[in-house]
Amino acid sequence: MTGPIKGFMFMLVLLLATGLPMNMAVSSDPVRQVVQLSVEGVIGPATDDYIERALHKAAGSGAELVVLRMDTPGGLDTAMRNIVKNITASPVPVTSFVAPSGARAASAGTYILYASHIAAMAPGTNLGAATPVQIGGIGAPGREKNSDDNTDEQPSGMPAASDDAMERKLVNDAVAYIRGLAQLHGRNEEWAEQAVRESASLPASDALNLKVIDIIAGSVQELLNGIDGREVMVLGQKRILQTKGLSIRLLEPDWRSEFLGVITNPTIAYILMLIGIYGLILEFSNPGALLPGTIGAISLLIALYAFQLLPVNYAGMGLILLGVALMVGEAFEPSFGMLGIGGVIAFIIGSVILIDTDVPSFGIDISVIITFAAISALIFIFVIEMALRARKKPVVSGIDEMIGGTATVTDDFEGKGLISIHSELWQAVSDQPLRKGQRVKVVGATGLILKVEPIKTTKEE
Repeated sequence: MTGPIKGFMFMLVLLLATGLPMNMAVSSDPVRQVVQLSVEGVIGPATDDYIERALHKAAGSGAELVVLRMDTPGGLDTAMRNIVKNITASPVPVTSFVAPSGARAASAGTYILYASHIAAMAPGTNLGAATPVQIGGIGAPGREKNSDDNTDEQPSGMPAASDDAMERKLVNDAVAYIRGLAQLHGRNEEWAEQAVRESASLPASDALNLKVIDIIAGSVQELLNGIDGREVMVLGQKRILQTKGLSIRLLEPDWRSEFLGVITNPTIAYILMLIGIYGLILEFSNPGALLPGTIGAISLLIALYAFQLLPVNYAGMGLILLGVALMVGEAFEPSFGMLGIGGVIAFIIGSVILIDTDVPSFGIDISVIITFAAISALIFIFVIEMALRARKKPVVSGIDEMIGGTATVTDDFEGKGLISIHSELWQAVSDQPLRKGQRVKVVGATGLILKVEPIKTTKEE
């Protein structure tokens, strides 16, 4: 046994001396890769959540570079600024790449491009038009500033001087912000200011000549080859990019980002709010039903959360809540349509102005509003019609319903005795003697005592 034991110990020492350090060396040098993200369409809360989580994953996996492939018309200022903060705080260099050909990085996309460590564009793309536009009226409390460039109309309802002062503040703030981003990576500050003040735009070739971007590439692979060996500043430290030949890992949005993308769609949020409202109305009208109230409460809470992330006009929200209150009031205290129809009108007007923005994908289609308004109107017309019909119908329950009905005498009696009506025994009084089995008519009631008269037969007549 001594020989085998010595042999085993020798092999163990050999593995510890050679194999283990080799394994450790391999594990300490993970596969070098590039993480590619994709942003298409309007920039909003879902985009912000996706990029933030993706940058954390890229840093955790030890990625060499993050490539943000982008095609956007703009979006919300709050979401854009959060994305910029995450890019500038990322330990992994970020390259924003406007692609494919025909794509754009307008408005909020321009700020993100300026904030990135490497700014790249594909041939046939453009950027710029970064003038901020206020959503929902100047000075509206809690409003978000829109970075989209599709409109330069002045909000109404306030003096022109006040409008001009607020607009200057927004523009000056945006200019200072984008110039600060340009200074981070030595990009063209003067043109950045023009993009804000004059809504200037540039194609890819001009952007490269003016040092707005760093490189033009036709594909991600061409981009990686082109930036290999370049020096960038990451968290205040110089870093040489080594990107040639790296593998590319696509990182798609996870379920949370997908969920936020769904509920922050204004149409979905609007429908959820309506489901919540009608669910609560049904629950209050029929206490104990449980299912409508449960679905309604969940839908309404999700909708309210979504509206906190959207560019909501609070006057519109106020009108919607007033409409809801009036409709609920109609359900509890029927006013033959006055409260209900008033609630529908307030609800329609509030819905129209709820999200008053020209930013793509942040508006509610008018057809959705008309459809739900028509459904609401039909519901209240039906309720009013049923109430009017019920008002015209005779009483169908209680003692009053028995008056005029026929009953059968259960035992002979004079003055007071028992009768059977609707399979129930009732005390009755009569001015005439009655015999068992005789048919009588209920002509009145005093408390719980019915007054009856004998029904005359044809022979007696």
